[in-house]
Amino acid sequence: MTAMEVSPHSVHGGPDARGAARHDFSTNANACGPCPMVAQAVRDVDASRYPDPRYTALRARLSEFHGVDAERIVMVASASEFMQRISALAARTGLRRVLVPRHGYGDYSRAARAWGLEIAVNESGEQEASLQWACDPASPTGRRDDALMRWDQPPAPGGIRVLDCAYVPLMLDDVPADAGLRAGAWQLWTPNKALAMTGVRAAYAIAPEQVLQEHLDALHAMSASWPVGAHGVAMLNCWVEADVQRWVQRSLETLRLWKARQLALCERMGWDVLQGSLANYFTARLPVDCDGPRLLVRLREDDIQLRDCASFGLPHCVRLGVLAPVSQAALEHHWIHGGYA
Repeated sequence: MTAMEVSPHSVHGGPDARGAARHDFSTNANACGPCPMVAQAVRDVDASRYPDPRYTALRARLSEFHGVDAERIVMVASASEFMQRISALAARTGLRRVLVPRHGYGDYSRAARAWGLEIAVNESGEQEASLQWACDPASPTGRRDDALMRWDQPPAPGGIRVLDCAYVPLMLDDVPADAGLRAGAWQLWTPNKALAMTGVRAAYAIAPEQVLQEHLDALHAMSASWPVGAHGVAMLNCWVEADVQRWVQRSLETLRLWKARQLALCERMGWDVLQGSLANYFTARLPVDCDGPRLLVRLREDDIQLRDCASFGLPHCVRLGVLAPVSQAALEHHWIHGGYA
Protein backbone atom coordinates (compact mmCIF):
# COMPACT_ATOMS: atom_id res chain seq x y z
CA MET A 1 0.00 0.00 0.00
CA THR A 2 1.51 3.27 -1.08
CA ALA A 3 1.01 6.37 1.02
CA MET A 4 -0.01 9.52 -0.84
CA GLU A 5 0.95 13.13 -0.41
CA VAL A 6 -2.19 15.24 -0.65
CA SER A 7 -2.45 18.99 -1.01
CA PRO A 8 -4.69 20.66 1.58
CA HIS A 9 -6.00 22.98 -1.13
CA SER A 10 -8.99 22.10 -3.28
CA VAL A 11 -8.51 21.94 -7.05
CA HIS A 12 -11.66 21.95 -9.16
CA GLY A 13 -12.80 22.59 -12.68
CA GLY A 14 -15.48 25.12 -13.53
CA PRO A 15 -15.55 28.90 -13.02
CA ASP A 16 -12.47 30.58 -11.58
CA ALA A 17 -11.74 34.13 -10.45
CA ARG A 18 -12.53 35.33 -13.98
CA GLY A 19 -15.95 33.70 -13.91
CA ALA A 20 -17.19 31.01 -16.27
CA ALA A 21 -15.36 30.29 -19.52
CA ARG A 22 -17.53 30.30 -22.62
CA HIS A 23 -16.12 26.92 -23.68
CA ASP A 24 -15.67 25.07 -20.40
CA PHE A 25 -14.27 21.59 -20.95
CA SER A 26 -13.09 21.48 -17.33
CA THR A 27 -16.30 20.14 -15.75
CA ASN A 28 -18.21 16.93 -16.36
CA ALA A 29 -21.69 18.45 -16.32
CA ASN A 30 -24.09 17.38 -19.04
CA ALA A 31 -23.39 19.74 -21.94
CA CYS A 32 -26.94 19.27 -23.27
CA GLY A 33 -28.43 21.03 -20.26
CA PRO A 34 -29.65 22.46 -18.15
CA CYS A 35 -32.68 20.19 -18.14
CA PRO A 36 -35.50 22.63 -18.95
CA MET A 37 -38.08 21.05 -16.60
CA VAL A 38 -35.70 21.17 -13.66
CA ALA A 39 -34.54 24.71 -14.45
CA GLN A 40 -38.16 25.87 -14.47
CA ALA A 41 -38.92 24.10 -11.19
CA VAL A 42 -35.93 25.74 -9.52
CA ARG A 43 -36.99 29.18 -10.83
CA ASP A 44 -40.48 28.64 -9.40
CA VAL A 45 -39.29 27.73 -5.89
CA ASP A 46 -40.82 29.52 -2.93
CA ALA A 47 -37.64 30.33 -1.04
CA SER A 48 -39.47 32.18 1.72
CA ARG A 49 -39.92 29.01 3.79
CA TYR A 50 -37.71 26.33 5.27
CA PRO A 51 -37.91 22.85 3.77
CA ASP A 52 -39.17 20.03 5.96
CA PRO A 53 -36.13 19.39 8.19
CA ARG A 54 -36.63 15.63 7.86
CA TYR A 55 -37.25 15.79 4.08
CA THR A 56 -40.02 13.22 4.60
CA ALA A 57 -41.71 13.44 1.20
CA LEU A 58 -38.45 13.82 -0.71
CA ARG A 59 -36.84 10.84 0.98
CA ALA A 60 -39.93 8.78 0.24
CA ARG A 61 -39.71 9.67 -3.46
CA LEU A 62 -35.99 8.92 -3.62
CA SER A 63 -36.45 5.62 -1.81
CA GLU A 64 -39.18 4.56 -4.25
CA PHE A 65 -37.00 5.57 -7.20
CA HIS A 66 -34.11 3.40 -5.97
CA GLY A 67 -36.23 0.62 -4.47
CA VAL A 68 -34.87 0.97 -0.94
CA ASP A 69 -36.31 1.77 2.47
CA ALA A 70 -36.61 5.50 3.15
CA GLU A 71 -34.62 5.13 6.36
CA ARG A 72 -31.58 4.36 4.21
CA ILE A 73 -31.71 7.77 2.48
CA VAL A 74 -29.40 10.39 4.01
CA MET A 75 -29.72 13.94 2.69
CA VAL A 76 -26.42 15.76 2.17
CA ALA A 77 -25.51 19.28 1.10
CA SER A 78 -23.20 18.00 -1.63
CA ALA A 79 -20.97 15.04 -2.40
CA SER A 80 -18.01 16.86 -0.88
CA GLU A 81 -19.97 17.54 2.30
CA PHE A 82 -20.73 13.83 2.64
CA MET A 83 -17.04 13.04 2.11
CA GLN A 84 -16.25 15.16 5.14
CA ARG A 85 -19.08 13.63 7.18
CA ILE A 86 -18.31 9.98 6.39
CA SER A 87 -14.61 10.62 7.05
CA ALA A 88 -15.53 12.05 10.44
CA LEU A 89 -17.59 8.92 11.10
CA ALA A 90 -14.63 6.72 10.13
CA ALA A 91 -12.38 8.55 12.57
CA ARG A 92 -15.04 8.46 15.28
CA THR A 93 -15.46 4.68 14.96
CA GLY A 94 -11.74 4.06 15.22
CA LEU A 95 -10.77 3.53 11.60
CA ARG A 96 -7.25 4.74 10.85
CA ARG A 97 -6.87 4.37 7.11
CA VAL A 98 -8.67 5.63 4.01
CA LEU A 99 -8.20 3.91 0.65
CA VAL A 100 -8.66 6.18 -2.36
CA PRO A 101 -8.25 5.69 -6.13
CA ARG A 102 -4.77 6.38 -7.46
CA HIS A 103 -6.33 8.86 -9.88
CA GLY A 104 -9.50 10.28 -8.37
CA TYR A 105 -11.37 13.21 -6.88
CA GLY A 106 -9.12 15.07 -4.47
CA ASP A 107 -11.81 15.63 -1.84
CA TYR A 108 -11.67 11.96 -0.79
CA SER A 109 -8.14 12.54 0.42
CA ARG A 110 -8.77 16.09 1.55
CA ALA A 111 -11.52 14.93 3.89
CA ALA A 112 -9.34 12.11 5.21
CA ARG A 113 -6.51 14.48 5.95
CA ALA A 114 -8.86 16.87 7.77
CA TRP A 115 -9.71 14.04 10.18
CA GLY A 116 -6.15 12.81 10.65
CA LEU A 117 -6.61 9.57 8.73
CA GLU A 118 -3.82 7.79 6.89
CA ILE A 119 -4.28 7.86 3.11
CA ALA A 120 -3.33 4.94 0.88
CA VAL A 121 -4.00 3.87 -2.70
CA ASN A 122 -6.85 1.43 -3.21
CA GLU A 123 -4.92 -1.07 -5.32
CA SER A 124 -4.70 -4.35 -3.44
CA GLY A 125 -6.60 -6.51 -0.98
CA GLU A 126 -7.08 -4.82 2.37
CA GLN A 127 -7.28 -6.95 5.50
CA GLU A 128 -7.52 -4.09 7.97
CA ALA A 129 -10.87 -2.33 8.43
CA SER A 130 -10.79 1.01 6.59
CA LEU A 131 -12.85 3.61 4.76
CA GLN A 132 -12.70 2.70 1.07
CA TRP A 133 -13.65 4.91 -1.89
CA ALA A 134 -14.49 3.99 -5.46
CA CYS A 135 -16.04 6.01 -8.29
CA ASP A 136 -17.70 4.32 -11.23
CA PRO A 137 -17.03 5.47 -13.85
CA ALA A 138 -13.86 6.97 -12.44
CA SER A 139 -12.71 10.54 -12.82
CA PRO A 140 -10.66 11.72 -14.65
CA THR A 141 -10.31 8.65 -16.87
CA GLY A 142 -13.97 7.66 -17.25
CA ARG A 143 -13.01 3.97 -16.90
CA ARG A 144 -14.47 1.34 -14.58
CA ASP A 145 -12.88 1.72 -11.16
CA ASP A 146 -10.43 -1.15 -10.62
CA ALA A 147 -11.27 -1.21 -6.90
CA LEU A 148 -14.70 -2.66 -7.66
CA MET A 149 -13.11 -5.95 -8.71
CA ARG A 150 -11.98 -6.33 -5.09
CA TRP A 151 -15.40 -5.52 -3.67
CA ASP A 152 -16.83 -8.96 -4.44
CA GLN A 153 -16.06 -9.81 -0.82
CA PRO A 154 -17.45 -7.87 2.16
CA PRO A 155 -15.18 -5.36 3.86
CA ALA A 156 -13.35 -6.24 7.04
CA PRO A 157 -15.60 -5.98 10.13
CA GLY A 158 -16.11 -2.31 10.95
CA GLY A 159 -14.96 -1.18 7.50
CA ILE A 160 -16.94 1.32 5.40
CA ARG A 161 -17.17 1.41 1.62
CA VAL A 162 -18.55 4.29 -0.45
CA LEU A 163 -19.31 4.15 -4.16
CA ASP A 164 -19.37 7.62 -5.72
CA CYS A 165 -22.17 7.40 -8.33
CA ALA A 166 -21.72 10.94 -9.66
CA TYR A 167 -21.29 9.81 -13.26
CA VAL A 168 -23.47 6.69 -13.38
CA PRO A 169 -26.30 8.65 -15.08
CA LEU A 170 -23.78 9.97 -17.64
CA MET A 171 -22.42 6.60 -18.77
CA LEU A 172 -22.42 6.64 -22.58
CA ASP A 173 -21.45 2.99 -23.03
CA ASP A 174 -24.01 0.32 -22.25
CA VAL A 175 -22.16 -1.29 -19.37
CA PRO A 176 -24.48 -2.39 -16.57
CA ALA A 177 -23.50 -1.55 -13.04
CA ASP A 178 -22.89 -4.53 -10.78
CA ALA A 179 -25.58 -4.36 -8.11
CA GLY A 180 -23.80 -7.02 -6.08
CA LEU A 181 -20.75 -4.82 -5.70
CA ARG A 182 -22.91 -1.97 -4.48
CA ALA A 183 -24.87 -4.05 -2.00
CA GLY A 184 -22.36 -3.65 0.81
CA ALA A 185 -21.41 -0.07 0.03
CA TRP A 186 -22.87 3.36 0.56
CA GLN A 187 -23.98 4.95 -2.71
CA LEU A 188 -23.45 8.70 -3.14
CA TRP A 189 -25.68 10.36 -5.76
CA THR A 190 -25.26 13.87 -7.18
CA PRO A 191 -27.89 14.38 -9.94
CA ASN A 192 -26.89 18.00 -10.55
CA LYS A 193 -24.20 16.83 -13.00
CA ALA A 194 -26.58 14.82 -15.18
CA LEU A 195 -29.10 17.68 -15.05
CA ALA A 196 -26.45 20.35 -15.76
CA MET A 197 -27.48 22.20 -12.61
CA THR A 198 -24.17 22.06 -10.76
CA GLY A 199 -24.81 25.43 -9.13
CA VAL A 200 -27.59 23.81 -7.11
CA ARG A 201 -25.81 22.02 -4.28
CA ALA A 202 -27.88 19.03 -3.23
CA ALA A 203 -27.20 15.31 -3.04
CA TYR A 204 -28.12 12.17 -1.14
CA ALA A 205 -26.51 8.98 0.06
CA ILE A 206 -28.05 5.51 0.24
CA ALA A 207 -26.90 3.38 3.15
CA PRO A 208 -26.10 -0.29 2.53
CA GLU A 209 -28.83 -2.72 3.50
CA GLN A 210 -26.86 -4.05 6.47
CA VAL A 211 -25.80 -0.60 7.72
CA LEU A 212 -25.24 -0.29 11.44
CA GLN A 213 -27.94 1.82 13.04
CA GLU A 214 -25.27 3.61 15.07
CA HIS A 215 -23.64 4.74 11.82
CA LEU A 216 -26.92 6.13 10.52
CA ASP A 217 -27.61 7.87 13.82
CA ALA A 218 -24.12 9.38 13.90
CA LEU A 219 -24.34 10.70 10.33
CA HIS A 220 -27.70 12.32 11.06
CA ALA A 221 -26.30 13.83 14.26
CA MET A 222 -23.31 15.26 12.36
CA SER A 223 -25.53 16.97 9.80
CA ALA A 224 -26.31 20.64 9.92
CA SER A 225 -30.01 21.43 10.03
CA TRP A 226 -31.58 21.70 6.57
CA PRO A 227 -28.48 20.55 4.62
CA VAL A 228 -30.51 20.84 1.38
CA GLY A 229 -32.27 24.14 0.68
CA ALA A 230 -35.54 24.72 -1.14
CA HIS A 231 -33.88 24.88 -4.57
CA GLY A 232 -32.08 21.60 -3.96
CA VAL A 233 -35.33 19.97 -2.85
CA ALA A 234 -36.98 21.09 -6.10
CA MET A 235 -34.13 19.68 -8.18
CA LEU A 236 -34.12 16.31 -6.40
CA ASN A 237 -37.92 16.04 -6.59
CA CYS A 238 -37.66 16.55 -10.35
CA TRP A 239 -34.81 14.05 -10.65
CA VAL A 240 -37.12 11.08 -10.06
CA GLU A 241 -39.80 12.18 -12.55
CA ALA A 242 -40.23 10.10 -15.69
CA ASP A 243 -40.05 13.09 -18.07
CA VAL A 244 -36.75 14.20 -16.56
CA GLN A 245 -35.27 10.70 -16.76
CA ARG A 246 -36.32 10.53 -20.42
CA TRP A 247 -34.62 13.88 -21.04
CA VAL A 248 -31.40 12.52 -19.50
CA GLN A 249 -31.55 9.42 -21.69
CA ARG A 250 -32.10 11.50 -24.84
CA SER A 251 -29.18 13.73 -23.92
CA LEU A 252 -26.90 10.67 -23.81
CA GLU A 253 -27.63 10.04 -27.49
CA THR A 254 -26.39 13.55 -28.34
CA LEU A 255 -23.37 13.25 -26.06
CA ARG A 256 -22.31 10.02 -27.80
CA LEU A 257 -22.19 11.82 -31.13
CA TRP A 258 -20.33 14.80 -29.68
CA LYS A 259 -17.85 12.52 -27.90
CA ALA A 260 -16.98 10.72 -31.14
CA ARG A 261 -16.27 14.09 -32.79
CA GLN A 262 -14.22 15.26 -29.83
CA LEU A 263 -12.12 12.09 -29.79
CA ALA A 264 -11.44 12.59 -33.51
CA LEU A 265 -10.45 16.20 -32.80
CA CYS A 266 -7.90 15.08 -30.19
CA GLU A 267 -6.45 12.63 -32.69
CA ARG A 268 -6.06 15.40 -35.28
CA MET A 269 -4.31 17.59 -32.71
CA GLY A 270 -1.92 14.79 -31.75
CA TRP A 271 -3.28 14.42 -28.22
CA ASP A 272 -2.95 10.87 -26.86
CA VAL A 273 -6.34 9.88 -25.43
CA LEU A 274 -6.29 7.48 -22.49
CA GLN A 275 -8.56 4.74 -23.76
CA GLY A 276 -11.49 3.15 -21.96
CA SER A 277 -13.71 6.09 -21.02
CA LEU A 278 -17.37 5.10 -20.64
CA ALA A 279 -18.56 8.55 -19.68
CA ASN A 280 -19.13 12.06 -21.04
CA TYR A 281 -15.48 12.98 -20.42
CA PHE A 282 -12.03 11.55 -21.01
CA THR A 283 -8.39 12.28 -20.36
CA ALA A 284 -5.74 13.07 -22.97
CA ARG A 285 -1.97 13.40 -22.74
CA LEU A 286 -0.62 16.49 -24.46
CA PRO A 287 2.19 16.17 -27.04
CA VAL A 288 5.61 15.95 -25.41
CA ASP A 289 6.78 19.21 -27.02
CA CYS A 290 3.74 21.15 -25.79
CA ASP A 291 4.17 23.55 -22.87
CA GLY A 292 1.09 22.40 -20.97
CA PRO A 293 0.83 25.20 -18.36
CA ARG A 294 1.36 27.85 -21.03
CA LEU A 295 -1.28 26.25 -23.24
CA LEU A 296 -3.84 26.21 -20.43
CA VAL A 297 -3.19 29.88 -19.63
CA ARG A 298 -3.52 30.93 -23.25
CA LEU A 299 -6.66 28.88 -23.71
CA ARG A 300 -8.22 30.49 -20.64
CA GLU A 301 -7.41 33.92 -22.07
CA ASP A 302 -9.40 32.88 -25.14
CA ASP A 303 -12.38 31.78 -23.03
CA ILE A 304 -11.55 28.08 -23.26
CA GLN A 305 -10.93 26.06 -20.10
CA LEU A 306 -9.52 22.55 -19.68
CA ARG A 307 -8.97 20.60 -16.46
CA ASP A 308 -5.29 20.14 -15.64
CA CYS A 309 -4.91 16.56 -14.39
CA ALA A 310 -1.75 17.13 -12.34
CA SER A 311 -3.84 17.16 -9.15
CA PHE A 312 -5.15 13.72 -10.14
CA GLY A 313 -1.59 12.41 -10.37
CA LEU A 314 -1.51 12.63 -14.18
CA PRO A 315 0.95 15.38 -15.14
CA HIS A 316 0.92 16.73 -18.71
CA CYS A 317 -2.64 15.46 -19.11
CA VAL A 318 -5.97 17.24 -19.36
CA ARG A 319 -9.51 16.09 -18.75
CA LEU A 320 -12.07 17.17 -21.31
CA GLY A 321 -15.78 17.11 -20.67
CA VAL A 322 -17.66 16.46 -23.91
CA LEU A 323 -18.97 19.75 -25.34
CA ALA A 324 -20.95 20.77 -28.39
CA PRO A 325 -19.26 21.05 -31.81
CA VAL A 326 -19.06 24.87 -31.58
CA SER A 327 -16.83 24.56 -28.51
CA GLN A 328 -14.77 21.83 -30.14
CA ALA A 329 -14.23 24.13 -33.12
CA ALA A 330 -13.04 26.90 -30.80
CA LEU A 331 -10.47 24.55 -29.25
CA GLU A 332 -9.22 23.39 -32.64
CA HIS A 333 -8.98 26.97 -33.91
CA HIS A 334 -6.85 27.99 -30.94
CA TRP A 335 -4.61 24.93 -31.36
CA ILE A 336 -4.01 25.67 -35.05
CA HIS A 337 -3.75 29.48 -34.91
CA GLY A 338 -2.03 29.63 -31.54
CA GLY A 339 1.06 28.08 -33.04
CA TYR A 340 0.72 24.63 -31.44
CA ALA A 341 -0.24 22.58 -34.50
